Amino acid sequence: MGSRQSLALFASCSLWDQKENIAITNLQQAAWQANVGQDLVAFCAAFSRGSVQMMVFYDERLVLLSVPKTGTTAYQTALRDRADIVMADPPELKHAPVYRYNRWLRPMFERVCGVELELMAVMRNPIDWLGSWYRFRQRPFLDGKPTSTKGLSFDDFVRAYCKGDAPAFANVGSQAKFLEGRPNGCCVTHLFRYEDQRAIRAFLEDRLETKISLETLNASPRMDLSLSPEVERILRRKRAEDFELYESLS
Repeated sequence: MGSRQSLALFASCSLWDQKENIAITNLQQAAWQANVGQDLVAFCAAFSRGSVQMMVFYDERLVLLSVPKTGTTAYQTALRDRADIVMADPPELKHAPVYRYNRWLRPMFERVCGVELELMAVMRNPIDWLGSWYRFRQRPFLDGKPTSTKGLSFDDFVRAYCKGDAPAFANVGSQAKFLEGRPNGCCVTHLFRYEDQRAIRAFLEDRLETKISLETLNASPRMDLSLSPEVERILRRKRAEDFELYESLS
C-alpha cells in the first residue's frame, strides 16, 4: 500500500470532518516529505517524533492512552520500540482521549483492519493529579506566561480550576472526561490507579510478553502540597465525577 492509498484509507474511515481539514493537510504534507513505506503501520509511524504519547500494539490488540500527569511517559519510553504505532504528532492524535480515539482511530482499525482494539489507561488521585499540574506549571520556562502558576498557592490554583471558565493556568481538563466511554460502547477496558504501579507493569509485561525497565522521566519539582478543607470540599463537589471514577477502581 502506497502513501497516497494510506491517506485515502484514513479519509474514507471518517477520521476527519471539515473541522479537521488543517489536520489532514498537515498529515498529507508530512507523508509526502517522509516518503512513507508500503503499509499502514509504516504510514502511521512516520509521525512518531517528539515526545511519546498514544501507542498502539496491534498484534496484542491494545492501545495505551496517555492521560496527562499519570506517569505513563516512563512506560511509553520503555515500550516505544515495541509499539507498532506511536502517535506523537499532530496534537489532535497524540493527546487523544477516548472520544477522539473513537471518532478518528477506532474506525480505521475496524473498517480497514477488521479488528477492535482494547484501551488501557492510568488514572491518578484527582488531588494528586492537580498537584502534579500545579508543580509542572511552576517551572521557570513558563515564567511570565498565562499558564504559569508561579506566585499562586495550591488553594488558589484549585479554586481557579473549579470555575466554570478556568483561566489558562488552571485549564487542565478532567481525567473523567478524558476517559469517558462513548454511546457505541467504546471505552477503556483496562483502567489502573496510578498508585498501583505493580499491577500496571504486570499487566503490560504479561500482555506484551516482554520485560519492562523503567526510568523516572518528566518528574515535576517536589513540594509539599495540601488543600484547605474548604477548597477540598469545593473540588469534590465540582469534580465529583473524577472522584467517583477514581474511587471505583480496585
